[in-house]
Amino acid sequence: FQSFQNLGEGKNFVFLSKKIEPSSVLKTAPLSDGLKKELAQNKFSGPNFTQSYCWPPIAWGCDVVAISHQGNDPLLYIPPVLTLLQLKSTCQALPYMSGVALIVCPGWRKAQLVFDLLKTYRKGCRDLHPVLINLEQNKEAASHVETRGCEVIVATPDSLLRLLKHESWLLCRLCHLVLDEIEVLLSNTTEQVFTILECYKKATARVQGNPPHQIVAVGTQWNKHIPPLMEEFMNDPYIVITVVEEAAICGNVRQVVQPCMNSSKIAELLKILDFTHSNLQKVLVFTDSVNEVEMIYKALKSNSVVTLKKHKESKCNTSCVSERWRKMHSSGSPVVLVLTDDCLEPLGITDATCVIHLSFPSLRIFGQRLQSMTDNFCPLRKGSSVDQEHTNARSVILLTENSPCHAPEILGYLKHAEAEIPQQLHDLAARVLESEEDEKFSRPLCASLKAFGICRNRTVCPDRHRINVSIDMAQNIPDEMIKTPERVTILPLHIVHATNFFGRIVEKEKDQYKILAEEMQNYFKVPGHRIFVNTMEKSAFYGLCEGALCHRVQVVDIPAEEEENVVCKVTIKYIDEGRTSQVNSDQLLHLPARFQSLPPQAVEFIVCRVKPIDNEVEWNPKVTDHIRRKIKGGLHHAKIVHTLGKTAWVDPVIRVSSFSSVKVWINEYNIRSEILSTGLGTDNPEHLAEIQKLCRHVQVSDYAENLEHLIKEGTADLEKASSPQDTSIEEDSPESCNTSGKMLLNIVFSDNIAQTEEAEDSILHQHKCYHPEIKWFQDNETVTLKVKIPSVADTKCEFSKEKVVFSARSGEKLYLSHLELQESVLAEKSTCVIKDTEVVIVLAKEKQGAWCRLLKKKNIHVSLDFEHWEDPEEESSFSVG
Repeated sequence: FQSFQNLGEGKNFVFLSKKIEPSSVLKTAPLSDGLKKELAQNKFSGPNFTQSYCWPPIAWGCDVVAISHQGNDPLLYIPPVLTLLQLKSTCQALPYMSGVALIVCPGWRKAQLVFDLLKTYRKGCRDLHPVLINLEQNKEAASHVETRGCEVIVATPDSLLRLLKHESWLLCRLCHLVLDEIEVLLSNTTEQVFTILECYKKATARVQGNPPHQIVAVGTQWNKHIPPLMEEFMNDPYIVITVVEEAAICGNVRQVVQPCMNSSKIAELLKILDFTHSNLQKVLVFTDSVNEVEMIYKALKSNSVVTLKKHKESKCNTSCVSERWRKMHSSGSPVVLVLTDDCLEPLGITDATCVIHLSFPSLRIFGQRLQSMTDNFCPLRKGSSVDQEHTNARSVILLTENSPCHAPEILGYLKHAEAEIPQQLHDLAARVLESEEDEKFSRPLCASLKAFGICRNRTVCPDRHRINVSIDMAQNIPDEMIKTPERVTILPLHIVHATNFFGRIVEKEKDQYKILAEEMQNYFKVPGHRIFVNTMEKSAFYGLCEGALCHRVQVVDIPAEEEENVVCKVTIKYIDEGRTSQVNSDQLLHLPARFQSLPPQAVEFIVCRVKPIDNEVEWNPKVTDHIRRKIKGGLHHAKIVHTLGKTAWVDPVIRVSSFSSVKVWINEYNIRSEILSTGLGTDNPEHLAEIQKLCRHVQVSDYAENLEHLIKEGTADLEKASSPQDTSIEEDSPESCNTSGKMLLNIVFSDNIAQTEEAEDSILHQHKCYHPEIKWFQDNETVTLKVKIPSVADTKCEFSKEKVVFSARSGEKLYLSHLELQESVLAEKSTCVIKDTEVVIVLAKEKQGAWCRLLKKKNIHVSLDFEHWEDPEEESSFSVG
């Protein structure tokens, strides 16, 4: 391997396996004339530094591995690959068929981007026909794909494998295989990628003639699976790496993290600098201050270590230090140079064998320091017997209690470098990430976390991953979310994606919003009532008329340069629909106070237990478009399984039609089942559990207070409400209302069922709370309740004259008990004491004497504690609950 550095303008770095003459001017680049013209017309500013080294070997038809900060840019390979496809030798290489280029991308969004670029730049080529393969999991999906006559295929690994089961002959036409974002492909779909490579290898062995076979892998990071990929499937590939720290991994630089106390750094440094005559090291010791350079220099000199120093205040100039660095090593003596980072570049050192980081670096500084060892980067070939312990370059990080905020990025790098990582670094990185989460506390809650229960990359996600009660626990929650969470009627209005939409909860008896909308429409029909706003206020409510419809809107953003009486674009939110838009400021109308009294009606709904196939992080637009057409503006029945402020997780959500003549409903479809039937969605059984895990960090007191109100209202509602009970006729379906991809007629009959006694349990179940087991006994002045909860925590007990509300946690379980007492108590004299395995609540009776029962209504979780009754003969006079 050779390392060539361009230290001119831009201070670029490149690490090469074989020498390449860069092509840095578009006019002389190894591309077809038509493609150059098309690039120029699209205002292409390149080739950039990485493209100048990658385009030539790709255009020559060679195997290439390219790692760069620009490694996710498809223009790193598209122009030279399209040029190759136009060559006559490629067109005629295969008998009876033309050669094909296959581009494998890590997800549907990247595949779509590549496909769009191919459609743009094919104009500069002969008539190429790109095809985008994005197959569903349905068996028949592959049979509908037509690849005959196409020259470029773009696909994800899983879609391609589904296609190859149907069209295995396709790889026989394959001449150019591109692996885009190789680090993502080899991390998330390792097995699929190597299956494709094995199939390609077998297919090429059967092909007649001598067609070209090329594999190109591009990405932003080196990966441990790249060496076996090169050894087994590539032919002497060109390696182009323009990121120093990634070249260090390829070059087998040993990464060591040494924990120590800040006060013992010098002692630890002396252990590392234990030179032997057989291992003459050239060591750079980096620190971030002049004072520390001087301190380390004196300490090493006093321990008879031959040492140089360089910082911005030192008297010895750069050329003098460089000369002494070279001469001391050539004379057979080990050499140590202590320096600050700002002195490294002028010295131009590239032959160090060891770098010691006394000051904890950022990843950018870390890479600059590693660049001083590029002459000793030593990629291992198959069968190599190089002794890594003594010949490879080494990087040592001293990890102290004062190490700063760069721990997460260094930890991430060391992980993919497969270094040994001490627990101290994991702990430090966790603390830094925790601090970063605190800084994001005013950000919105992560959309991926809500929609799927997981965020794949929290370190780069800009949004919050913890509950912020002041933001998430909305005050104006629609009554229907509280009163009847087990069955609500919802109206989807704004579809974000397949499982996330905004809409309204429609009241069954008297829809307050419908009444308001009619009143607003009648009001604004009168021309004199349309009073346009001159001065807007952020967060204020206004009216907006769009055709025959009148909306309540809230201004969420006003341009900074907005002036009075000047029309400008403002961002508004439709508070009863959930969508946002931009409108002219002169469209906003004064909204009378009586139209503002009803709280905003928009609720965010998330359909549970379903996610995209193939480990994708977002829904394919085909699914979202299908669901949007199906559900927007239609009434659906839903069961709310979890709430957080004005966000409701629902499962199931069913479109129900009714016959007016009889009390019969027909389930047309279940949204979750409808998504699964597209073949682009799959089961997500952990979703709800992850949401509950997220919400368990909300203070128990706040949660208990909300549930206390919920129980009170829910019990009253259940006493008078009647709801349809499903007696569905289903075929091959494990879940209620599941259509299994077909239109089934699920018949539902209405029946009044009295469930008052079970109201509290039912509501607690909806919110995944548990009622503790309670035993009680009494004397003349008090009533004692023993609440059995193991490892109790976060206990709260509220007393009132005729009520006790108790809440606590045990592990991940939330316990809640709402007890309406038969008799009155003195709240100020009642107590709650926590013991090892139980909580003891003592209620002070308002009037002395025996109670015939504890609760107004029977509760199956509350029973007498017979061990404490002093007069057994009187037990029969007491009711258990």
